[in-house]
Amino acid sequence: MASVVKAKRKLGVVEEMAPLTPGPSPARGEGRKDKAHPKTENWYDYPQYFDWAFADETPAEAEFLDAAFAKYARGPVRRMLEPACGGGRLVVEMARRGYEVLGFDNNPKMVDYVAKRITRGKLSARVFEADMVDFRLPEPVDAAFNTFNTFRHLTTDEAALGHLRCTTRALRPGGVFVLGMHLLPPDASLECIERWTAERGTTRIHYTLRVIESSRRTRLERCRISMLVRKPAKEFRLVDEFDLRLYNAAQWRKMLAQVPELELCGVYDFDYDLERPAKFDNRLSDAVFVLRKK
Repeated sequence: MASVVKAKRKLGVVEEMAPLTPGPSPARGEGRKDKAHPKTENWYDYPQYFDWAFADETPAEAEFLDAAFAKYARGPVRRMLEPACGGGRLVVEMARRGYEVLGFDNNPKMVDYVAKRITRGKLSARVFEADMVDFRLPEPVDAAFNTFNTFRHLTTDEAALGHLRCTTRALRPGGVFVLGMHLLPPDASLECIERWTAERGTTRIHYTLRVIESSRRTRLERCRISMLVRKPAKEFRLVDEFDLRLYNAAQWRKMLAQVPELELCGVYDFDYDLERPAKFDNRLSDAVFVLRKK
């Protein structure tokens, strides 16, 4: 199963998971191309719909962050950072838990949406616009987190290293960085589709996420997200496409080795169980890495 899938992590909200309609066999490890290219919009311009897509994951992620900080950070964790915070579900949740939270995103609509949530909740948090590849904080934080494949939007080694180095610089010594993403085992299929539903009040959204093109050679997969938004008075569809970088365990080890200031403290899967660490080998797919600044 390709790395972008399993975004809903066994919480009972997946309506269907199935392979794409069979087509000609891919050549040399290349995924099948979907020739349909509908007009797309940037789904990051719709913060509430983006945020609802992953809201069911928030409690488990927040509990894991609490526990991982307590176990692995040297010294207390009070101030934390979420790069590329999107609609702010974790910024808001961690602030509600009493942390001072900083978040940033490069989409101004996302930043405005999160800022309003912070104001309504009277929370100890702040958001601003910045690029996850090149940012600086005025003072260090005790912890940082980047979950659910955000890191894989950085589609070159240079961009990925830029983010790791910026985040490392933002941490105080002994601070912890929790990074979650999907890896691609060697025997995993490059073709996949997932569907799930979210509801808020009288609004119901049907999400369909599929890989429409994938290549082990270029280490890129092209994904399409479709959102069918149903309200009592209207119904409309939003479609977006984006690229993600592919990593297997060996490629990710090589990447981490280029940032020696970070030490790997623990590896887990998306069950978020600190008592059950995962093996860091090429069978690993749903991966959460706990890194600490030396």
